[in-house]
Amino acid sequence: MGTPGEGLGRCSHALIRGVPESLASVEGAGAGLPALDLAKAQREHGVLGGKLRQRLGLQLLELPPEESLPLGPLLGDTAVIQGDTALITRPWSPARRPEVDGVRKALQDLGLRIVEMADENATLDGTDVLFTGREFFVGLSKWTNHRGAEIVADTFRDFAVSTVPVSGPSHLRGLCGMGGPRTVVAGSSEAAQKAVRAMAVLTDHPYASLTLPDDAAADCLFLRPGLPGVPPFLLHRGGGDLPNSQEALQKLSDVTLVPVSCSELEKVGAGLSSLCLVLSTRPHS
Repeated sequence: MGTPGEGLGRCSHALIRGVPESLASVEGAGAGLPALDLAKAQREHGVLGGKLRQRLGLQLLELPPEESLPLGPLLGDTAVIQGDTALITRPWSPARRPEVDGVRKALQDLGLRIVEMADENATLDGTDVLFTGREFFVGLSKWTNHRGAEIVADTFRDFAVSTVPVSGPSHLRGLCGMGGPRTVVAGSSEAAQKAVRAMAVLTDHPYASLTLPDDAAADCLFLRPGLPGVPPFLLHRGGGDLPNSQEALQKLSDVTLVPVSCSELEKVGAGLSSLCLVLSTRPHS
């Protein structure tokens, strides 16, 4: 049967979308946060792209910013990718649904098999989906409903798919993530711990767990680069963003930690997993 995490395959490509000026007009996700500094958000996004390309060795594909899509950089919500299959999501917010068009085209051009969500009763944000390498967990949140989770299960029939209730305003990936092939990391909030407990009950596979002081620190990306002999990486929020979680992250000794910042982009609801799509296998051309 293999081991947990074996399905978290070696990565070859990453897809991001540029930050438009219209992002500055988006209402902040957190009460009391200062206004978005557009130049800083664009710098953060540029550094993220540089880390994906230069540090992780991925082929970076960048969609241009579109002023009509202010939240377009959050393209992690627009697709769920495993192997050569990409499920194009149906975001909860109708205003965000046009974001999927450019992503669909880019993934088609890479040769992925595209699956559409045709059911108008379904909603699904990609950052409510956590793939562990052996199974999927889909957060039932403000953003994602049961019908959306059912379509994930219909699309990826080779894997178990379980639903996890998510309380509060977060997506599932804003509460927990994979810190390694066999390790689930989660924030310390009650919502995060409740989600992890639910996952532990639902799974047949043993995962280690690591609790981080900050929920946002658990929104990380475990990546195996396509270069032979290179150890896996964990792309995570750095000490400038979340200093309280850095000591705990050091316990993940089997990965190379790669810190990035998205503190400015966070003001409009961005988490690390929302800012890029990573292809876990080399798509067919």
